[in-house]
Amino acid sequence: MSTPNTAALEVLDAQRFSRFHARAVITTGMGVFTDGYDLISISVVLPLVLHSFGVENITGTVSSLLTASALLASAAGAIVFGVLSNAGRKRYYGIDVSLMALAALAQAFCGNIWLLIGARTLLGFGIGADYVLSPMIMAEHSNARDRGKALAVGFSLMWVLGAIAAALLQIVLERLHVPPDLQWRITLGAGLIPAAAVIVLRRRLPETPRYYAHIKGDGEALRDVVAHVAGAQAAQSVQTEGSLSAGMREYFARHWRRFAMISLLWFVYDIVIYAGGLFGPSLLGRSVGLSPAEFQLINSAIFSVSGSFVAVLLIDRWGRKPMQALGFVLMAAMLGLYAYTYHPGVSAPLYGITLYGLFFLFNQAGPGSISGAGMLGVEMAATRVRGLVQGLSVTAGRLGAALGVFVFPRLFEHYGQSFAVAFLAITALLGAALTLVGIPETRRVSLEQASGETAG
Repeated sequence: MSTPNTAALEVLDAQRFSRFHARAVITTGMGVFTDGYDLISISVVLPLVLHSFGVENITGTVSSLLTASALLASAAGAIVFGVLSNAGRKRYYGIDVSLMALAALAQAFCGNIWLLIGARTLLGFGIGADYVLSPMIMAEHSNARDRGKALAVGFSLMWVLGAIAAALLQIVLERLHVPPDLQWRITLGAGLIPAAAVIVLRRRLPETPRYYAHIKGDGEALRDVVAHVAGAQAAQSVQTEGSLSAGMREYFARHWRRFAMISLLWFVYDIVIYAGGLFGPSLLGRSVGLSPAEFQLINSAIFSVSGSFVAVLLIDRWGRKPMQALGFVLMAAMLGLYAYTYHPGVSAPLYGITLYGLFFLFNQAGPGSISGAGMLGVEMAATRVRGLVQGLSVTAGRLGAALGVFVFPRLFEHYGQSFAVAFLAITALLGAALTLVGIPETRRVSLEQASGETAG
């Protein structure tokens, strides 16, 4: 068996964005759509679920366990599937969504809140796996010029569209006057539908060329991918000598600080976005006179989608580092203004909606499309350790999200809205500082150069 060198990958990196790339983005992105739907659906039905099971305190421990269960389990799923991914990216790319489909359906039939927490734990395990596999497969199939856009669309924008779908369904059920106990069961259980669609789509997606080149060392299979993407003539010229798969211990010794920073950034980011995103619809939405679903829909459909389009437009032009740092700073500014200039019952509700919406816009235009999309881990880690590094960074993010979910409602309850939101603003500023000092720029270079696997 021959082992290909990077010449084949250079051919693929140089390709223009094609129908194949679009299909890969849609296929992997639909998994992320399911992630967004499943994680946000609980936020738009949280008051209904708690009332259905006789839980009165939305800022209490049971509420936090319900919202954090999927996040904590996703940390375990990310580690397990990050390691397994070296046995084949595509091989496990369906197991994760099957778990999500099963757990989504189970939510609709839970007879008590502890069973629902259990179902969301299984759901989270599958989500964690998908957080590793989807962006990694997306990046390894992308060309160098458009990789940032592909990840921004396939992960960031598709996640937002999943959140919008959850909010829209819940609003429709409310308008149809469906009984509240049935509303939340339908909304949570409907996560089965996109998950099932993904299982069908993924059968047609080939294994990634980087897996064949640097892990399996299968030159013939790599030629087949090149032929599929670039044509038979390009495949005939692919070289099949050399490998970049050796020396991973030395590689880790050189780059471990970078990997630690990637994980720390996702940890900090998820504290901010999940505390605000999961509890915002329930705790902050009511202060501006909106139901949780309406609050979520406005922020996602208007502000988050707009931010995603900004990211798609600029991420391969400006680069990851400036966009993430600026995004964090502007997120902090909006949160700070919300904390100290918006006063429920006194200030105009439109003012509060706009400030919080701009927070989501700058999130999607910056860190939500970079750290929050798993872009740093898949671009800055070599192929042989990409799954492991991505798994560790996802785990760090999930732990940050769980911390935010537990801390934010308690700060809100004991110290008030201004203090709780200001805490998130300060955390966002920390993310900007870490971005500026801790990560290199990776726009428009091959994954091998971005990861330090080979010289640029």
